[in-house]
Amino acid sequence: MSLDVVAVSPRADFVLDLEYANGERRRFDMKPLLAMKPWNRIASPAIFNRVRVDYGTVVWPGEIDIAPETLYLDSVPIEETSGLAAA
Repeated sequence: MSLDVVAVSPRADFVLDLEYANGERRRFDMKPLLAMKPWNRIASPAIFNRVRVDYGTVVWPGEIDIAPETLYLDSVPIEETSGLAAA
């Protein structure tokens, strides 16, 4: 299974929407990492929102990145529909 990230979208409150090479879409919450080095350097929205995909993972200015395996394992699937509509 390929865990390569092919697209990333920053969201409010330091959350990333990720799209993987296998077609999965997942959501990753960065807030728990922002108190730790090196991610404390991206703890402002202006820098956080400069995220991009490079070589299958997400990166920020200053060569800050996260392993794609970590992104995948600690993220949750994005549901296309809520599935909670009344029958």
